[in-house]
Amino acid sequence: MKPILESTLTCPLCGKAEMLTMPTDACLFFHECSGCHATLKPKPGDCCVFCSYGDVPCPPIQRQANCCAKRED
Repeated sequence: MKPILESTLTCPLCGKAEMLTMPTDACLFFHECSGCHATLKPKPGDCCVFCSYGDVPCPPIQRQANCCAKRED
């Protein structure tokens, strides 16, 4: 099964929703909200911001594989 690569991230602080393309080779550990400019970080136990705030989990989790390395950008 091919993973879904688009996810809508919703900022927990201001509610701004953004459609983003998820990387397939790394986790997105930080994301700056385009609405309030807060730096989003994963919730405890989640591997990336998509698993915490997205409507689709990251590709490694979709494949039920070990999650990829943390990525800071």
